[in-house]
Amino acid sequence: MVNLMFMRHGKSDWDVASPDDHSRPLNTRGKRSAERMGVVIRELGLIPELVVSSTALRARSTAELARISGGWDSRLVLEDDLYGASVFETLAVAAHHGGSARRIMLVGHQPTWGMVVTHLTGSRAAIRTATVVDIEMHATSWDDVPQSRGALVSLLQARTFLHKE
Repeated sequence: MVNLMFMRHGKSDWDVASPDDHSRPLNTRGKRSAERMGVVIRELGLIPELVVSSTALRARSTAELARISGGWDSRLVLEDDLYGASVFETLAVAAHHGGSARRIMLVGHQPTWGMVVTHLTGSRAAIRTATVVDIEMHATSWDDVPQSRGALVSLLQARTFLHKE
């Protein structure tokens, strides 16, 4: 079995003038959520061996902040194909990058992540900003993932783990 994790980027900053959607940064809450989820993933023993992130600034920043704050030694790969990807394009990215890893994380966007979770598990999930979903795939290799299904193991929403200030 392999585990496929999805993390939605943290809250983006709509007040910053960005040239386009791809360049929109995280806001303060988004940065804090990404950092906190990195620690939560470590504390739960769910550190992925590989993180593949959309090249959008907010997704890339989320992946980097989670890795650094969580102390993960995971390799980070930036993947253009995750920005605006379909369900099947997303699963093809996982199959392409999975290699010998037993657990990988894709960092990207809604509504794609919600559609992928529903496709793989039959479950609908509220994937708010900085939410992490862990799916145990009914596949023994990443090559089998695009035509496989899986079971939802956990859904971790950042706001559950953030302390009110």
